[in-house]
Amino acid sequence: MNNDAVKRTLSNSSYTEAPAAKKLRLERFICDQQLLASQSIPTQETPHIIQTARLPDALRKKILITGGSGFVGSHLTDRLMSEGHEVVVMDNFFTGRKANVNHWMHHPNFSLVRHDVTLPILLEVDQIYHLACPASPPHYQYNPVKTIKTSTMGTINMLGLAKRVKARMLLASTSEIYGDPEVHPQPESYWGNVNTIGPRACYDEGKRVAETMMYAYKNQNDVEVRVARIFNTFGPRMHPNDGRVVSNFIIQSLQNKNITIYGDGSNTRSFQYVDDLVNGLVKLMNSDYDMPVNIGNPEEYTIKDFATKIRDMCKSKSEIKFLPKVADDPTQRKADISTAKRELDWEPKVSVEEGLKKAIEYFQHEVNEAGEIVPTGPDAVKPKGGK
Repeated sequence: MNNDAVKRTLSNSSYTEAPAAKKLRLERFICDQQLLASQSIPTQETPHIIQTARLPDALRKKILITGGSGFVGSHLTDRLMSEGHEVVVMDNFFTGRKANVNHWMHHPNFSLVRHDVTLPILLEVDQIYHLACPASPPHYQYNPVKTIKTSTMGTINMLGLAKRVKARMLLASTSEIYGDPEVHPQPESYWGNVNTIGPRACYDEGKRVAETMMYAYKNQNDVEVRVARIFNTFGPRMHPNDGRVVSNFIIQSLQNKNITIYGDGSNTRSFQYVDDLVNGLVKLMNSDYDMPVNIGNPEEYTIKDFATKIRDMCKSKSEIKFLPKVADDPTQRKADISTAKRELDWEPKVSVEEGLKKAIEYFQHEVNEAGEIVPTGPDAVKPKGGK
């Protein structure tokens, strides 16, 4: 059949469809588009449906999340999308995974931009959540110069954007700025005890100078800034090979492998579930308080006790194995959240045990899909896999 015959056939077929059928097909199309604009699409990684509110233009914000396809960023994306805002996720996918946000790819309020935050970008936004930066020691130590650039040049670029479009900007800082603290628990007024040339310094000092730049732009250019000092956080979508204690302990326990502790296990940490962190970030962004705020769960565990708790919850046969201590690993870490309580009316709601149940379920799925996962040790390493 030649091209003219094909065109005639297609033309004739369009007229053979009854008007009622065409109307029904159009109505179904419109209905499908309305459905797609009202919820997420179930995926293997996010099988549950997340409904999205419909906000009037006056209330709907355009929000940029750097590092938005990562562990914390993707959960923040879910929260802001569900509230009806327009969300632009920007990520270079060094540690982020596209699978973490695949359930929003169809939605008209969602955009995904593959971009490195160390390079300038022009966008029109109302708020910026600046989360971009590897956060686990093995990953940020893999390329320490790039880690420093992400915290410095990346923050400068986002502050320049915020200045230009008059957006409010929140920096995801870290409890690591306190270093190996000599004050316990750590309030925001504590200046820290950091080794400026140690293996963790690329991250610790990068975040410290990022905070300095935030307040320089606030004082000199009237940029609206918010700074969240985030303590250890866990939950679904953690990178299986990020080398942190929660992911390593769960993966080792689920596979009945030795649970590896670096040191004697007496050092302490406080762990918060990711939903609590996201709630704290949103509250801080939309508050009138512009000084640093600790966001963490003050419930403190020794690493040994935490490993035992995870092993018991997994009903594992794993044995705990003690290895040499890692350089500059803090001996204690506990959030003083009195500022968050007072200024944001925020405190964690999800218990560590409740959060661990959800994290274990997530990692069980990851192990089942991979067949076997070899946990990352303390040495610098490039993130593995990614979807």
